[in-house]
Amino acid sequence: MNKITAAFKHKAFIPFVTAGDPDLETTKELIREIVANGADIVEIGIPFSDPVAEGPAIQKADERALANGINTDDIFQMVTELRTEIDTPFVFMTYINPVFVYGIDKFMARCKETGVDGVIIPDVPFEEKGFIQEACRDHGITYISMVAPSSAERIAMIAKEAEGFLYVVSSLGVTGVRSDITTDIGSILAEIRKISDIPCAIGFGISNAQQAKAMSEVGDGVIIGSAIINIMEQYGKDSPKPVGAFVAEMVGAIRSGN
Repeated sequence: MNKITAAFKHKAFIPFVTAGDPDLETTKELIREIVANGADIVEIGIPFSDPVAEGPAIQKADERALANGINTDDIFQMVTELRTEIDTPFVFMTYINPVFVYGIDKFMARCKETGVDGVIIPDVPFEEKGFIQEACRDHGITYISMVAPSSAERIAMIAKEAEGFLYVVSSLGVTGVRSDITTDIGSILAEIRKISDIPCAIGFGISNAQQAKAMSEVGDGVIIGSAIINIMEQYGKDSPKPVGAFVAEMVGAIRSGN
């Protein structure tokens, strides 16, 4: 069992933050706060100019970070510094372009060197992931796959080869806060369970304790990004404490009664 899978010893909470929004010092303090308040895995977004899976909140966060001149090496350095005090698994959420430009093998080697445990790359189709997954395996980095409501007949193939945990997308479209989540997540998880017992974390659209609790009752973990980014946009450099309080509320919701 790898470090990421081991984090699912109970219902796992996985918050997302965009590195460098509003600056890297704030991001470091955000990560300290969300870990202190119960996060089991931290998803760190590498800002990119064309984040096709992201809604307006995270797009704006990427724009703010890029406007600050944040680059991939800056983020690796941030992770190196955090690793002196935090052992919680870190997962990069990024796109193939930044990885390709950096150099796929070099990128994964740096992940290993600095203490990044896994990567999520949503714009690499399952059928084309071989070249990136091979580099991950060469350097001991977990390649985390995604399953969407539209995956249908591909669910079995994806589940069979999944590593770490399976990111189950709750809604079609891009990330962002949603008032209702109407997808039949239970049916998707049932198909996955026919193939694998890998932990399944549900993300996209979850924004409050009620939704988080409902998703935790069918899945093994909950991922929240845009709702956190909205708090960051509101409070800027003062966002670590409000975000920490939000994380504590979500952790309490998903673990109550579980």
